Amino acid sequence: MDTIHTHFLRLADTPHLSFKLNEPARVTIDHLSSILCCTPRNVKFILRKLEEQHFIHWKAGRGRGHHSELTLLRSLNDAMEFHFTDLLSKGKVKEAIELIGSVRIDDVLREKLMLSLHQQMGFRSYNETASGQDTLRMLRSRQLGNLDPASVYTAFETYLLGQVCSTLITYDAHANTFLPSLAHTWECSSDHREWIFYLRKGVRFHDGRIMTSHDVQASLNRLFATNCPSLWLYRDIERTEVSSDYCIKFVLYRANRFFLHLFSCIRMTILPADHDSHSMLVGTGPFQITEMSEDVIKLAAFDAYYGIRPHLDQVHIWFLPETASNDGYYHLPGTDRLSLSGSSHELSHYIDYPALGCQYMLFNFHVPGCHHTPSFREAVRIIYDPVTLVHDLGENRITPASSFLPWKSAVQNWKAAALDEARTLLEQSGYQGEPFRLSYKKNKDSDVAEWLQQRARKIGLQIELEPFDDYLDVVKTSDAPLILREEILEDDWQYGMIHFFKNETNCLHDYLTPELQSVLDDLLDPFPQLAHNGRTELLEQAESVLRQNRWLLHGCHMNKKAELHQSIYGMQTSEFGFLDISKLWIKNTSF
Repeated sequence: MDTIHTHFLRLADTPHLSFKLNEPARVTIDHLSSILCCTPRNVKFILRKLEEQHFIHWKAGRGRGHHSELTLLRSLNDAMEFHFTDLLSKGKVKEAIELIGSVRIDDVLREKLMLSLHQQMGFRSYNETASGQDTLRMLRSRQLGNLDPASVYTAFETYLLGQVCSTLITYDAHANTFLPSLAHTWECSSDHREWIFYLRKGVRFHDGRIMTSHDVQASLNRLFATNCPSLWLYRDIERTEVSSDYCIKFVLYRANRFFLHLFSCIRMTILPADHDSHSMLVGTGPFQITEMSEDVIKLAAFDAYYGIRPHLDQVHIWFLPETASNDGYYHLPGTDRLSLSGSSHELSHYIDYPALGCQYMLFNFHVPGCHHTPSFREAVRIIYDPVTLVHDLGENRITPASSFLPWKSAVQNWKAAALDEARTLLEQSGYQGEPFRLSYKKNKDSDVAEWLQQRARKIGLQIELEPFDDYLDVVKTSDAPLILREEILEDDWQYGMIHFFKNETNCLHDYLTPELQSVLDDLLDPFPQLAHNGRTELLEQAESVLRQNRWLLHGCHMNKKAELHQSIYGMQTSEFGFLDISKLWIKNTSF
């Protein structure tokens, strides 16, 4: 950050002095020394520089310890906006983002600065050379999460891994079939106990090394070594046999008709055999990571990619501090704004695409309370009425949910629930007016939490709101009996559903008691041995158990939106409904 601007903003923002524009304020050198965190001698040097650049007018007092007069010639907002714009023009995005969170500013200015920041995002084409460089810059309203394939738990990070890494095969949701990826073909025995994968030759990791069967074997072994929370899905594997660098066999204890799903999911991302979890992630995907910190992750197209090289050359994803975040602005998970820098909305077109999964509420059965009684949970179900939720809050909440799967919810005959019935159920539960805490993710679920609080108050249920910055914080630090969550499923919805039920780090395991979880475990135990229709029926039964016992309350299905400049082409959705950045390209409109 520019030093002179830093000093002025620190002076203008200090709560100890009530500066007013163009009005002298009485100060002492000692006081200014404490504000600027420097010696009295340096204070005089700084004041001289500020006066030379017309930030202030300074009138020194006579004698040591006497008051002087300091007059601000620029407002805090003007100086802030000028410095912010200057940082952006120099490409100092990190410093600009930090600036928003470092100074007390009003909402109007914050909105204006965020808009300027958004206009610096999107596609930029750098034509210093004949080839040019196409770069996409994006903002995220939270920090980057875990990028380890064995333990990743959030949708965006899983999506990002899919841009950096590859699996043996991929799942085609439209055709309900599997396609070659790192493996060019595969086969299984008639009893589904032996599976053989034949690998592509010449596939390179981002560090230049050739991928072989040994890397595949090591990637599977790593899941067991790290105690991956999804190990239940891989329990049928007895051993692996590497017959050559490009052929690997998996021998199972018993038949497994779900086996291909396990090798197209993010858990079985293929990493180098000597992968170090403390080093930069190295994959075989279309993009490679060139820089990663708590502020930014930078991706570059991998020229040696075994598939089709991305059209974009660079992708930079910046992470906003909480104090500067604003979910209304450019980010991938809720609203995608892929625009040309400085372009107008008139040159944009919009697309909507529903995401698999839904928003829902859980009960924490590890803490005491009335929520252990069915009548209380039924009362909360009426308060958290899906029809009323969609009607009252709308926006990207598109349809009421009775399942994680939109097509299952669509067949239900919906009508709004009456709160009067909830009041009667609340009385039957033994509720005595004690407050019930509701944990939720700040910004993302705040409007739903406040809506629930207001509806609960109408029937005498007192709900206290407990916002958290991240869902993981809720699990680690909260013992609230009510929890708002959202689950976004993979395109391979059967994998997404069984992963929801069986992933040991999932919220369902965090809040159900072992006795309740065992009901689901016993029901789902034969899942891998069944054919597609049998697995579908079993998942329906598992959801029915959640629904009938009110252990989980479905809320609504969500819709994703994307704003695209008319010159942006190649729009395709990838995992979790996010835009596939490896397919995007910008059309040259100069011709």
